[in-house]
Amino acid sequence: MSESESIMEFSGTHRAFCDRWAKTDDNMCRHSMSFHLHNTLRQEFFASYLYLLEQTPLVKLYPVTCEYIKGEKQFYYRAQNFYKGVPASEEGMMGDFVEISEVDLEGSRQFLKKFVGPGNTGTKRALDCGCGIGRVSKGVLFPVFETLEMLDMMEDFILHAHECYLGDYADRVETYYVYNLQDFIPPPERYDVIWMQWVACHLTDKDLMEFLRRAKESLRPNGVIILKDNMARQGCRLDPIDSSIIRHLDIMKNIIQKAGLTILDVEKQEGFPEIIVPVWMIAMR
Repeated sequence: MSESESIMEFSGTHRAFCDRWAKTDDNMCRHSMSFHLHNTLRQEFFASYLYLLEQTPLVKLYPVTCEYIKGEKQFYYRAQNFYKGVPASEEGMMGDFVEISEVDLEGSRQFLKKFVGPGNTGTKRALDCGCGIGRVSKGVLFPVFETLEMLDMMEDFILHAHECYLGDYADRVETYYVYNLQDFIPPPERYDVIWMQWVACHLTDKDLMEFLRRAKESLRPNGVIILKDNMARQGCRLDPIDSSIIRHLDIMKNIIQKAGLTILDVEKQEGFPEIIVPVWMIAMR
């Protein structure tokens, strides 16, 4: 079966699934616990929830994605708990695929070139969201921008970046933020580029949309947001271990458009092994 035939078959099955939910849940379960769980899921994952429900029963999906325990949303708690066990190194940042790091960085450098320079965005300041130890900052952003600000939820990663990994580049970091992206409010009109790599997958649809809206307001004139992430070949895929959600490119575009941003360019990262989930870069403002 060709890829296009596979996608068509998947789309037909998905439409049937959507129709079933539309006809039953709102009318028959309005006062039931299942309606409450489904409605909460639909708010947090407005672009993805039906795809997720196709893979996982609601009673199992809800605790991973939406449940609060002691005031903390489990979707984010699980991610933070996972990264506590990740070493502050390039190997830790790349998982089992450190050998593709340079290919990834070169793809990012070439994509960034399209938007930086005379007549495009400036080179005064960039923000690296989900920066880890600064792999992308060091390999892509510092060679282009005068100063950087770096944000990650893991303090160990930030400390290693400043004390070891960045070397002399650390002198050009204006601010380190140890912050969860879903809670971060960037200063207005501050950044020429906001770089988001392998971090959007750790936000709910709602929190991603809301952060993109805030990020839009923090761009300087002609500024650009660049999102680079894994994209599912079909629908969505939830990983309950590191609490990440891989979305199809069209679903990601839907979230971006609902955030009020205009997509400038979309490009697939080339040179990765087929075993790896496709990675796409999206520029927007």
